[in-house]
Amino acid sequence: MTKPSSGPLRGALFSLGAFGLFATHDVIIKFLGGTYTPFQIIFFSTLMSFPLTTMMLMRDPARENLRPVHPWWTALRTGCAVIATMCAFYAFSTLPLAQTYAILFAMPLIITVLSIPVLNEKVGWRRWIAVIVGLSGVIVVLRPGTTDLQLGHLAALAAACFSATASVIVRKIGRDERSVVLILYPIVASFVLMAVLMPADYQPMPILDLGAVALISVLGFSAGLMLIAAYKNAEAAIVAPMQYSQIIWATLFGYVLFDETVDGMTFVGAGVIIASGLYIVFRESVGGGSANTPVLRTRSRGYGSSFRISPYLRKWSEK
Repeated sequence: MTKPSSGPLRGALFSLGAFGLFATHDVIIKFLGGTYTPFQIIFFSTLMSFPLTTMMLMRDPARENLRPVHPWWTALRTGCAVIATMCAFYAFSTLPLAQTYAILFAMPLIITVLSIPVLNEKVGWRRWIAVIVGLSGVIVVLRPGTTDLQLGHLAALAAACFSATASVIVRKIGRDERSVVLILYPIVASFVLMAVLMPADYQPMPILDLGAVALISVLGFSAGLMLIAAYKNAEAAIVAPMQYSQIIWATLFGYVLFDETVDGMTFVGAGVIIASGLYIVFRESVGGGSANTPVLRTRSRGYGSSFRISPYLRKWSEK
């Protein structure tokens, strides 16, 4: 069905709003990360997201059980999602916001590479060049040998890799698996694993910090709903590039709230990564030899401790 002419504009605005909320979500993680371990933040934000998630899952009309159709793929995807969440939370807690985003923006490049063995995708030489150029941008951001690389840098890279893997798996099994399975398994796994890891360095949380954790859940949930609205109104080729607006939020938040300044090389590297990601999105949107359009079909940030919105977006995957 043809969208009204104002649909793409609404979709872009909804998407910008969603990624603005996601950026605010990450700022709170950084604030709390100065005091609490990622395990504790993830545990409580996951706990507080259960009521919101339950309300969404109650709308699932299917009567089947919760056993996955593809148990091994589902288990691998669940593990990747949990690890990506832990790594992303740690990276946001220890690195400047803009630098963390610049590294996480490598996800579309990694998805393109992983789509070859997982989705049997054929990647042409143009997209291979875009991947190589984009990964060189990651090298520019990290500058090994000239800057002190921290565990946070490794965590950000790991978050990008594991998020990309989880996203490609969703693309592979998403048609067969119910949304409730794809959403619930990572949430429950995160909750259980964090409950085991958290006590080793648990810090009592005052009511204000618990409120901040609750706000993480609300922001993630609200941003997910806005992302659904964005994809209802506009094509993926319009909505997907809006994720890069987070670098603007990161620069502003980092400067105002954390006294962070972004050096020129980080901007250069981020620009290279973003340009490469946009080119891959463009090639997929115009039918540049991509059968599965894995990057365009990846409709969530891929990390986050609470409600994962991408399974609900599958119903709009074929427009």
